[in-house]
Amino acid sequence: MTENALIEAARVSKAWPFQEAQKLLKRYPQGKTDAAGKPAAVLFETGYGPSGLPHIGTFQEVLRTTLVRRAYEALTGGAPTRLVAFSDDMDGLRKVPDNIPNPELLAANLGKPLSRIPDPFGTHESFAHHNNAMLRDFLDRFGFDYEFVSASDRYNSGAFDAALTRVLECNQAILDVMLPTLREERRKTYSPVLPVSPTSGVVLQVPVEVIDAAAGMIRFTDEDGTVVEQSVFGGKAKLQWKVDWAMRWYALGVDYEMCGKDLTDSVTQSGKIVQVLGGRRPEALIYELFLDENGEKISKSKGNGLTIEQWLTYGTEESLGFYLFREPKSAKQLHVGVIPKAVDEYWQFRANLADQPLDKQLGNPVWHLLRANGEGAAEATSSSAPGAGDAVPVTFALLLNLVGVLGADATAEQVWSYLGNYVADASPEAHPELGAMVRAALATNRDFIAPTLQRRAPTANEAAALADLDAQLAQLGAAASAEALQNIVYEIGKNEAYGFETLRDWFKALYETLLGSPQGPRMGSFIALYGLPETRKLIAQALAQAA
Repeated sequence: MTENALIEAARVSKAWPFQEAQKLLKRYPQGKTDAAGKPAAVLFETGYGPSGLPHIGTFQEVLRTTLVRRAYEALTGGAPTRLVAFSDDMDGLRKVPDNIPNPELLAANLGKPLSRIPDPFGTHESFAHHNNAMLRDFLDRFGFDYEFVSASDRYNSGAFDAALTRVLECNQAILDVMLPTLREERRKTYSPVLPVSPTSGVVLQVPVEVIDAAAGMIRFTDEDGTVVEQSVFGGKAKLQWKVDWAMRWYALGVDYEMCGKDLTDSVTQSGKIVQVLGGRRPEALIYELFLDENGEKISKSKGNGLTIEQWLTYGTEESLGFYLFREPKSAKQLHVGVIPKAVDEYWQFRANLADQPLDKQLGNPVWHLLRANGEGAAEATSSSAPGAGDAVPVTFALLLNLVGVLGADATAEQVWSYLGNYVADASPEAHPELGAMVRAALATNRDFIAPTLQRRAPTANEAAALADLDAQLAQLGAAASAEALQNIVYEIGKNEAYGFETLRDWFKALYETLLGSPQGPRMGSFIALYGLPETRKLIAQALAQAA
């Protein structure tokens, strides 16, 4: 496949990363250039407020933005790009998160910039530094290509001074944008600039008078009633959220940034403010928010969403990316229960990739995910990435049923011994992807499945059918295929003598009496994996209950 063929296919692709990348192509039809007319990198940005521990909602924004970045590179044949992961760590802490140690330490520092509050974990120089480090660890683990930028560094170092000066110059015009959107009471204290109190170190929400924009000088009344004249430079002030976002777009030259739908109004007002400053609003995707299993919005401060560590305990890295890729404009629940399906669907899409025509490949989530780890434009123009077309020999659902039968104390060694019935050279070294699935299946079984499993006694007709199944299995050799075993199961279920109204009733009986679950796998595959002797033992145990 040629690069031109990829570009042509990408330009008509309906996959959402390409649809988003098209916005940038329209923004820069001849490519982005700098003031001297030389090619310049299109700048993608993601934002993070380190007021709580990073969660998957934070991580997904970097992943999804990276997918758009890679799509743009493919669409343009490798135009230069950059990704900035920005931490708003100059923000004042508004409330104490529910899921951190030493909450009294944070309570004593409410209102101060996050980067100037002691770390309650005792490992970093501030609360923000701790959370920033966690975020970077997550991003580094997945191989993202990004530049980390923190607000505190930019404010303190003077890197934002020119942009802050511009904000002061446009103070009244920014007020004209913001005041009509505020309640009457809020208008009385609103200022685009938030000075940091020289006495308490708290970020103040007070009226501010601009004395000298060029010098960065402002006047305000401190908490103790003292009138203070102070510079906004050197970290002595920050900006209101919507103004700060616009200033960042202006100062950095951001071309693309997505956000959750809770920031829809912020996008609108910040877009107006960046135009007041003389900049241009970035292209944007407004995505739906993730919900917990109760349908509530996940929150850093509540800690009610999954952490990345939790997903990777009960699932795999590939499945996490796959789940985050799908339908960004649709709300999705985010809890442990969604992981097994995501694991199996990832491998279904990956197995299909190599045999798909190019237009179908570009709509396959795996095509995008295999290019998300910073390998760059050259990788983005290959017809199929390394690993495309691979498949795992056992589904995650089947593994969960296997470990469920083995019990809460099942070990990886036990699982691999059973996998030897089904997989050639069964070992984690020979099958690393399957090894990751085994690890996740054991953890899921231990924490969620084993405590709930309960095998019921079969009814009289179910016991007769199970006895028939046992008799037929006794006549087979160990090499019986999963398909042959499945046919035996089917034929027994269709036998009118056993009184099953539908095959579904027979399968449900098998799951509940043998596996202790209302749902289960293709029984032929399970029997082949578990082995004929062990399956017959399960049947014997079930029949003993019926006696």
